[in-house]
Amino acid sequence: MAEPLDPDLVGEYDFALPPELIAQEPPAERAGARMLTLDRRTGAVADRRFAELPGLLGPGDLLVLNDSKVLPARLSARQPARIEVLLTEELAPGEWRALVRPGRKVQVGARLTFWAETAAAPDAGPVLEAEVTGHGEFGERTLRFAPGAAFPSFYAALDALGQMPLPPYIRRPQRVSTPADRERYQTVYARERGSAAAPTAGLHFTPEILDQIRERGVELAYLTLHVGLGTFQPVRVERVSEIRLHRERYTLPAETADAINRTLREGKRVVAAGTTTVRTLEHCAREAAGAPLAAHSGSTDIFISPGFPFRVVGALLTNFHLPGSTLLMLVSAFAGREPVLSAYRHAVGARYRFFSYGDCMFLS
Repeated sequence: MAEPLDPDLVGEYDFALPPELIAQEPPAERAGARMLTLDRRTGAVADRRFAELPGLLGPGDLLVLNDSKVLPARLSARQPARIEVLLTEELAPGEWRALVRPGRKVQVGARLTFWAETAAAPDAGPVLEAEVTGHGEFGERTLRFAPGAAFPSFYAALDALGQMPLPPYIRRPQRVSTPADRERYQTVYARERGSAAAPTAGLHFTPEILDQIRERGVELAYLTLHVGLGTFQPVRVERVSEIRLHRERYTLPAETADAINRTLREGKRVVAAGTTTVRTLEHCAREAAGAPLAAHSGSTDIFISPGFPFRVVGALLTNFHLPGSTLLMLVSAFAGREPVLSAYRHAVGARYRFFSYGDCMFLS
């Protein structure tokens, strides 16, 4: 006799995924991904292409996208051994929260020297330096960067020396991203720099697809949530109720708040492109406590799991997520744990491509 389901167990959000289904490269064309659709009312799934998305939207819908721009946030340092640093959040000008690996070798007071991974002569001299000023759990450190004469600004140094922060399941020699990654691990509408990972549902959109969506009478709106440390920290507890996320910074512009209020007032549908958009919208709605949304900036550690009362989002575009992850729990909250896991099993059987560079789902 099977044991009864305990939805509070993280293990209940697991699924079997053959490693060869983890996408290592983006599709040849941005809009070339497959798209699995899931009807929340019936549980029905259908195999489609992302290029069909405009036909699933209609007049009155509001499509909300996260315009955060991914930083080339992965740096290589020497102390004297090779140290990998992933910048996750800017705390103040020149001061950053970061993940450091191996963290045991990097203590408070240490000085790190960074160099270009592809430099022909990395020993020519220091190009960027930082002091470790704070210590956190699981390899988290605070770094204070010294002004560098070699670059006009810190961000210019980052553009020259940094690598795109590809997830560890995307394998590159020495973790060095390619020129193609600089383009494809970024949405075409990215504007506000600050993310340490891409809002991957948005990677599929092209200017042409966005034009088709507008032509169907769908309004587009943008917000910003900078993806930070929470994306990189695995779940380390056994129960969903024990999960706590790191805070991430967001901005809800006035025009987006007005568009959401109008859409909800008219009984129309808000479509979220990606889980970062969902978390921002639902956080803002929870904070508003029934009042209309207003423009503001802030930070959120909202964790969405089954039982969460959605106040804004009526449809969701998202990529496939890791087993046992908080993002899979969010999708399960939106469409039901068993329908979502059943859809995932279908996707595995149909050989969909998974995770950041993979295919996507549309849940309505």
